[in-house]
Amino acid sequence: MRHVILRRLLTAVPLLLLVSLLSFYILRLAPGDPVRAYLAMPFDQASPELIQQTRKALGLDRPLYVQYARWLGSAISGDLGRSLMTRRPVATIIRETLPNTLQLMAVALTIGIGAGVALGILAALRPHSGADLVLSVLTYAGYSVPPFWLALMLVFIFGVWLNWLPTVGMMSLQTASPPFLDRLAHLVLPVATLAFHDVVVWLRYQRNSLLEVLDEDYIRTARAKGLPNSVVLVRHAWRNSLISIITLLGYSLPRLLTGAYIVETIFSWPGMGRLSIDAIFQRDYPLIMALLLVSSLMVVFGNLLADVGYALADPRVRYEG
Repeated sequence: MRHVILRRLLTAVPLLLLVSLLSFYILRLAPGDPVRAYLAMPFDQASPELIQQTRKALGLDRPLYVQYARWLGSAISGDLGRSLMTRRPVATIIRETLPNTLQLMAVALTIGIGAGVALGILAALRPHSGADLVLSVLTYAGYSVPPFWLALMLVFIFGVWLNWLPTVGMMSLQTASPPFLDRLAHLVLPVATLAFHDVVVWLRYQRNSLLEVLDEDYIRTARAKGLPNSVVLVRHAWRNSLISIITLLGYSLPRLLTGAYIVETIFSWPGMGRLSIDAIFQRDYPLIMALLLVSSLMVVFGNLLADVGYALADPRVRYEG
């Protein structure tokens, strides 16, 4: 398994360099001037000398390849620069917001995988039944409903109409509830929005994969030997069905991170998604680059999880080569 992990890490290095290079140049080609936001004053009131001095102080007057080389050297040494808007170290800002996003994603991923796999097994064991039909309708609905629409409907129903759950932030300013219960109440709606699509994805792939395995000859042979259905399902069918769906694990983190941009903005969740939106609108180049780097690392980590999952589910992967 170690060679699988090492190979993935070695291929990730040039990928991260390419992503950072393309992102750096695309940001510079985008409309807008960070100096305008940095000065925090009407641009037509700033003198040309002040604008030029500010651009020079920020290093924006140098050629793009020089700017990229400086940024890359600093990033490798662990210095991600300072935010143009808040003047705070970018690493500090990310340390404050990343745990909030990871908390949201971890809960959503756990619920998505757990519920999706369980419902997929249920549908596969009773194909073409009433339960399978209901779950199929749920799957099509999950693919059809946009996350932002689902989030807005949850806000309207549970936050505005029923007034059961909070709809903004991570905690209430004034509440009689214990902090844990208050945080849990704030998690419900954003987690439900993120997990809903994950549930239907894992449900569909688990059902189809398990149905395919249950039709194999070795499953009929195991049943003919008199093995209990639970043993046949868990040890022979379900484990082998994981091999074809385990790729989803590699896509789950990037998909959840993409959904976090919408969900955190709608629910005012102080995480990386909302921070990225604010940084883009403010043309905060150092912060945007750092967020893109962290997002790319999460994609690499997701693919690494998929490779490790392959090795755990299929012994042939562990011993190849």
